[in-house]
Amino acid sequence: MNTLATAPLDALLDRLFSEAEAPPSPEFRAALEQTSPEERDSLPEYLRFYSLAKTAYLAVSRETAQLLYMLVRSTGARHVVEFGTSFGISTLHLAAGLRDNGGGRLITTEFEPSKIERARQNFVAGGLADLIEIREGDALETLARDLPEPIDILLLDGAKSLYLPVLKLLEGRLKPGTLIVADNTDKSPDYLALVRSAADGYISVPFADDVELSMRAG
Repeated sequence: MNTLATAPLDALLDRLFSEAEAPPSPEFRAALEQTSPEERDSLPEYLRFYSLAKTAYLAVSRETAQLLYMLVRSTGARHVVEFGTSFGISTLHLAAGLRDNGGGRLITTEFEPSKIERARQNFVAGGLADLIEIREGDALETLARDLPEPIDILLLDGAKSLYLPVLKLLEGRLKPGTLIVADNTDKSPDYLALVRSAADGYISVPFADDVELSMRAG
C-alpha cells in the first residue's frame, strides 16, 4: 500500500507542492529584503526572519519528500521527530510512511502560530492527523520533553543555526541505526562537521544538492 498515491492525500500534496513552487509572495520578498543572510539563520535573529516569512512554505523538494517516505517505510519506523513543520508537506510524507507501516507517532514542532493552524488543517485533510502531534514554540523547549525512546528517524528542516543544538538535545534518544535527514545543510557547517566525523558516532553522506543523510553508528 502507498498512502501517498491514494485519496485524499495525493491531491492535497499535489496542491501543496504547486503552491510551494509558485513565485515568492510579496510578504516573503519583503522578509528577504529586511534581513541579511546571516540574520536568517543565526541565533537569536532567526526568529525575526521566520516570523516575517510566515506565508512562505520553505518546504522540502518533491524528491526529498519521497526520500522521507521511503526511509520510514524501509526501516519500519514507528517513532519520528521533525524540527520545522511549516505547512506540513514533509510531515505528511513522514506520517504516510507511518500509516503504511501500521501506525506510529510523529512529533513535530513549529513556533509560528499561523503555520501551525494551516498545518493542522492539512493533516486533517490528508487523513493523517491521528498520527501527528504538533508542538508550538521553540524547538529547544518543545523537544526537550515527552519524546519516544528511541527515535527511529529525525528530520531537521527549521532554522539552520539550530540543527546542531537540536541534534545534541536529542542525541541521547538516538539508537544505532537511527537516520537523520537534514535539509539545506550548506548553511550549517558546524552540524556537518559533527555528523561527518566518525569519531562522533555518525556515518553521513550528502544527498542531492544540500540534503545530508546521516546515521547514528554507535
